[in-house]
Amino acid sequence: MPKNKDAVSRYRWIDERLRSKQKPKPTLDNLIEYVSDKMGTAISTRTIQKDIQDMRQDPELNYMAPIVYERSSGTYRYSDDSFSISNSPIEEADLQGLEIAIGILEQFRSLPVVQQFEDAILKIAASLKMNREALQHKGLIKFTRASQYKGAEHIPEIVDAIKNLEVIRIAYQSFDRDEPKEHWVEPYHLREYQHRFYLIGKSQKTRGGAVVTFALDRVVKLWPTNKHFDEKNFDEASYFQHAVGITVHDGDPEHVLLSFTPRQGKYVKSQPIHSSQEIVEDNNDECRVSLHVVINPELTMTLLSYGSQVKVLKPAHLAEKMAEEAKAMATLYK
Repeated sequence: MPKNKDAVSRYRWIDERLRSKQKPKPTLDNLIEYVSDKMGTAISTRTIQKDIQDMRQDPELNYMAPIVYERSSGTYRYSDDSFSISNSPIEEADLQGLEIAIGILEQFRSLPVVQQFEDAILKIAASLKMNREALQHKGLIKFTRASQYKGAEHIPEIVDAIKNLEVIRIAYQSFDRDEPKEHWVEPYHLREYQHRFYLIGKSQKTRGGAVVTFALDRVVKLWPTNKHFDEKNFDEASYFQHAVGITVHDGDPEHVLLSFTPRQGKYVKSQPIHSSQEIVEDNNDECRVSLHVVINPELTMTLLSYGSQVKVLKPAHLAEKMAEEAKAMATLYK
């Protein structure tokens, strides 16, 4: 299971003590004393012994630290003097994830919660940039430039409005209109999906005060109104429970049954389409998957992205829609 923050800190202090050239090789008591002092709390013998074992063998950590115990002196050391857990290689996916996270944090530097850690974020970003450029220069790895989130400049104002239960006024340019439309919105929730941020809120100008989704990259302008609304009655977890992506319809979720090729099934098993995903069959002929979701555009686009590697078995109306899309695509190449 993933290690907690305290465990990671202990590994770092054990590593530092084992690498120290100014101090004699540590006994178990020396390690306990050193780590306890650094952590500011008493660490048990059993905890340090388990930490040493994890550093040596835990496949999830992947340190494979060459820690040896010398019985004659009762001390620990690295059999390789140049070893350090900080030298452990980071996989490409981890570096890309870190780069994206840093990119997002840099864009939100105006948020108070991010400002508290601005120095640390900038240091990590600079270090990551240098390491990435060095790797790319050697031809070992190539990164796609981190996405720029258009409309992110509105986030600080929206966050404040959500916290203060304040109605905001926005000019919104949808793709199917020639001119922006004005909305007075009770903001409830911000959400990111596929490199876009979305605001979910109640539009006071929409009939019945329906909950509406606004893409921030289409918000032309935003103004405060100095008007407030009652405590929001909105649970984002329940609202998006049955949705793939950002679009939520009024209809009930449906049972979706999909048949993937065995090879594509391996990818789908490693990265589920939705939290409701269950493997119904998995053999040499197919990987059959069930979902309990609403049928929305994001689900359709996701399934189309698999091409001929997936067949929709249920519901019939979704299978028909996929067939129609496949025929329309085929006519483009005739």
